[in-house]
Amino acid sequence: MNFLAHIYLSGDNDLLKIGNFMADGIHGKNFDAFPLDIQKGIILHREIDTFTDAHPIFRQSTKRLHANYHHYSGIIVDIFYDHFLAKNWSKYSDETLADFTERFYQSLRDNYDLLNEKTQKMVPYLIQQNWLMSYQTIEGIAFILEKMDNRMKRDSIMRLSVSELRTFYAEFEAEFTAFFATLIVHSNLKIQTL
Repeated sequence: MNFLAHIYLSGDNDLLKIGNFMADGIHGKNFDAFPLDIQKGIILHREIDTFTDAHPIFRQSTKRLHANYHHYSGIIVDIFYDHFLAKNWSKYSDETLADFTERFYQSLRDNYDLLNEKTQKMVPYLIQQNWLMSYQTIEGIAFILEKMDNRMKRDSIMRLSVSELRTFYAEFEAEFTAFFATLIVHSNLKIQTL
């Protein structure tokens, strides 16, 4: 799952959301200096990633991309799945996506000093370019994938996967819908045990 899903799956706790959001930039077990709820968000993020990567529906989506994108297939599907979450947001939340993202952006501003350095550097771009809202459109996904390509150390052609998104749109959306229902249940159970 990518940013939007991780934030959504954190429930209403702002610090849990922040921990879940910035967890990719925190390696190993070096996170005990953060407040407890941020630590829980980091743990939740890792649990979500482990569950996602092993899930047969998610793997079915990645197989469709593997021949062209190899080890980037999982990253691409994470972003595709965020698109379907954003597109179908009203099925998952009574709050509008615009309100949800603005509340999260404000939470990042309010808790800026708690963020790790990597996240602090990313936040201005996230907010100015409104990444979370951009997931709603295929054009927005193309923009995100291009940004991801630019950040990769090796040559990446993830931006080209928008072609597969268009071609297999219905299949990816059906897989997301089936998978996300199981992930919501899994994440809610994990939050209760943290």
